Amino acid sequence: MTARTTDGRTADFDAIVIGAGFAGLYALHKLRDRMGLSARVFDVASDVGGTWYWNRYPGARCDIESIHYSYSFSAELQQEWEWTEKFAAQPEILRYLNHVADRFDLRKDIQFNTRVTSMVWDDDESLWRIGAEDGTTATAKFVISGAGNLSVPKKPEFNGIESFKGEVYLTGNWPHEPVDFTGKRVGVIGTGSSGIQAIAEIAKTAGHLTVFQRTPNYATPIGNGPSCPDMVREVKANYAEIRDASRNHFLGVPYTQVQPSALAVSAEQRRRTFDERWNAGGFQLFVDSYQDILFDKAANDTVSDYIRDRIRERVDNPAVAELLVPKDHAYGTKRPPLETNYYEVYNQDDVTLVDVKSAPIQEITASGVRTADSDFELDVIVLATGFDAMTGPLMNLGIVGREGTKLSDKWAAGPRTYLGLAVNGFPNLFLVTGPQSPSVLYNMPLAIEDHVDFATDAMKYMSENGIDVIEPTLEAEDQWVEHVYEIAQGTLMPEAESWYMGANIPGKARACMVYLGGAPTYRATCDEVVAKGYNGFALTSSRVLTA
Repeated sequence: MTARTTDGRTADFDAIVIGAGFAGLYALHKLRDRMGLSARVFDVASDVGGTWYWNRYPGARCDIESIHYSYSFSAELQQEWEWTEKFAAQPEILRYLNHVADRFDLRKDIQFNTRVTSMVWDDDESLWRIGAEDGTTATAKFVISGAGNLSVPKKPEFNGIESFKGEVYLTGNWPHEPVDFTGKRVGVIGTGSSGIQAIAEIAKTAGHLTVFQRTPNYATPIGNGPSCPDMVREVKANYAEIRDASRNHFLGVPYTQVQPSALAVSAEQRRRTFDERWNAGGFQLFVDSYQDILFDKAANDTVSDYIRDRIRERVDNPAVAELLVPKDHAYGTKRPPLETNYYEVYNQDDVTLVDVKSAPIQEITASGVRTADSDFELDVIVLATGFDAMTGPLMNLGIVGREGTKLSDKWAAGPRTYLGLAVNGFPNLFLVTGPQSPSVLYNMPLAIEDHVDFATDAMKYMSENGIDVIEPTLEAEDQWVEHVYEIAQGTLMPEAESWYMGANIPGKARACMVYLGGAPTYRATCDEVVAKGYNGFALTSSRVLTA
């Protein structure tokens, strides 16, 4: 199958899509079924699912309510699918994505077990040349990257991991077959979101669990449980309005912030609000309490102190409780983990908490973990050490733009994009939930739909107007990068050493990876760009050049 440009040149496909998760599946459906274009999806996995294909560790589940963490593009799909839990676990989310792939017959245009290692822009032919590890090659006029934000696990920093004689598992690349921890001495390294979810489950069966913690987190109750039939019926009867409300909320969920400032009310009123949100579960404490907790240190102190006190209430040993209380960063400046009975784990006699900030891990030995002051003998090591977030998945694709410029070189000092969607010097490439977009601070399925719709609407506009190439101008890119930076500097986010800032990867440039102006403002900006004829983009054809 070939795709023809306006001046007669041909490519194998109109568009190539990277990844078969939420982004890739919707992109393929939109391109092929709604626009009639030729498209091919490449994914290194053996089936659909994206991050939910790989992250099968015990306790893995979404942190947005299932009825919101789902596609909105098909009214029929919304009505027919029934979630069993308020916050779906990984197996159910994967079943959902398999259902979507089957329902829309998507697999026939997906090539699995294919790791893309090269994406090179051909300026003479105005197309992308794709190469894969297995020798596959293809060309396309456009590339839509759905490679994900949290799809490249961080490489272990510890010496000797290969010498360990027991079992080693990585939360971000978990085996497909069940792992039995019964009676075993298990060590979990890392207490971010994945680690916290896994620890609560592993503690149920392990003979002894040792948790190696460098930085404690503000984990709050998820409030999970079976789906409520009455609530589901109400949501399904009003899905259009609910989706609209979600897209007009900072996080992409239909919550309502009750007060502009935590400092404008009494301590008693704040406590009532925090208690209500704590008991409700989910991200409501983060985004549904007070609007200034991410921007004002004094306001943030009120919620940070509240969570610290709630942690102390749940842990019997005061010394252990203090190790679990975060003191080096403000609440929300790292991804706020959600938990079920996480802190109660440390009340078990067969669980040990090791502070590796005061006594760092020196190496992995044949029999376990050696810290600066002790050796821990283990049968199993679980690495919950996070991801090379936001930029890592794109760097792995071997992207080369105009004049042989590598994306890795252009981004050596941090990502530079326009709208988090496109990059100067890399024409006809769209990044779905790319760095410097709201991405991980927005309900991901809705963020994905917004970006895929932007990309495909641009492709339609180009087709209707005889345009071959779309590329952000350097001026527009520079202005967007500065805008993202200025907003970030007005928040507490840069004060934390987090993957939001790229600070979790040794040698990675420190820069804010996320647009912090909120999804509604961001969506309005994108709408304005389109309304002004794709303002900030250079649009090129064989006949006309506009900018």
